[in-house]
Amino acid sequence: MMPMLTGYRILDITQFVAGPTCTRIMAEMGAEVIKVELVPNGDHGRQSGLRARGDKNENCTQSTYFAQHNHSKKSLAIDLKSSRGQEILKQMLPKIDVLVENFAPGAIARMGLSYEDLKEINPRLIMCSISMAGQSGPLSQQPGFDYMASAYAGITSQIGEIDQGPVQVPIAMGDSATGVAAAMAVGFALLHRERTGEGQFIDCSLLDTYVQMHEDLIPRVGIRGKAALPPRSGSQHFNGGPTGVFHVGDGSYVQIMLMPYQWTRILAAMNMPELADDPRFKSPHERRTNRVELKDIIEGWMATISNREAVLEVLNRERVPAAPVLTIDDTIQLPQLRERGTIREISDPYIGTFPIPGQPPLFSKWNYSSNLSAPLLGEHNEEILKDLLDMSLDEIEALKDDHIIVSDMRLKTK
Repeated sequence: MMPMLTGYRILDITQFVAGPTCTRIMAEMGAEVIKVELVPNGDHGRQSGLRARGDKNENCTQSTYFAQHNHSKKSLAIDLKSSRGQEILKQMLPKIDVLVENFAPGAIARMGLSYEDLKEINPRLIMCSISMAGQSGPLSQQPGFDYMASAYAGITSQIGEIDQGPVQVPIAMGDSATGVAAAMAVGFALLHRERTGEGQFIDCSLLDTYVQMHEDLIPRVGIRGKAALPPRSGSQHFNGGPTGVFHVGDGSYVQIMLMPYQWTRILAAMNMPELADDPRFKSPHERRTNRVELKDIIEGWMATISNREAVLEVLNRERVPAAPVLTIDDTIQLPQLRERGTIREISDPYIGTFPIPGQPPLFSKWNYSSNLSAPLLGEHNEEILKDLLDMSLDEIEALKDDHIIVSDMRLKTK
């Protein structure tokens, strides 16, 4: 099957997670994604994760972090701080459909690569800028990462125990979600261009992404003020009754999320119909107010059963929404995820074979590649410069001699 984005060429000037996620999605949909990496070390993600080991790979920049977020792309390693590097990029622009960047606001303009500059070269260009707080507003000039956006968005303040301070979210949730949102926006902009011929600029913000993750608190707090601020509630959801993480007698944990209409199901599972008339639990409001007492009752019942699997069997029998709280090693091996390709393998000649996340959406008319690889730093320098700019080998060698481009291609000869 022909990939959905076949024929589109993306220039990826991004690092870490949010920007690379956006462009990786498009690469997996069939677009040609040229990852522009800054000399001399490339994407900062190459310095994170597990690295290639062994004497022959001593200076190899491949890493699991980089491979997860940048497989299926081509690498052009170029000095964008030099006028020559900027000139080369501008020469490529007429053959580029989309440019994605995630420098701090203003940095790309200082390289002479702002949207206002580039649309003069290619009016059909779609440019997407990803940043912590966006390209406008009082915070726009403040550099930052995922966790800063989470803090500004009122997410971090909600997480933790009620009698302690907020805790750190351990995943790049905002980065990933912003990358997905950016890819969606680029897709819509391409559709707009197909209909009108117009390119456009897209401003994606991690902070904006985090704010829209609030389920219903923005209008609630907006109307009622601080009285509606939820307390940190640790393992129990402040708005649930019961909704949270429950300790099983064998030392494991179960996640339960019960909607009000499902209350009688857990009573049937625990064989405690008398709780239906208990004044502490008669309504959703009472169950929320007395969620700690309810948690103790549920965990007491779980302690009477031999193990987590047995607890889940009883809960599933009564159709109580519940799941085991798995550790990442268990998740990697989960048959559900393996069957759907949510966990898949990438084989790297310098690192070995290791699992990475798959693409969430599945399509009836398109299958993802099972043969994934991540580029070496500057692996496609010659191919890109020759194909897009018709450069001769002598010209390319001169760029190497002047350190305008660099590569790890020497590793392929070892």
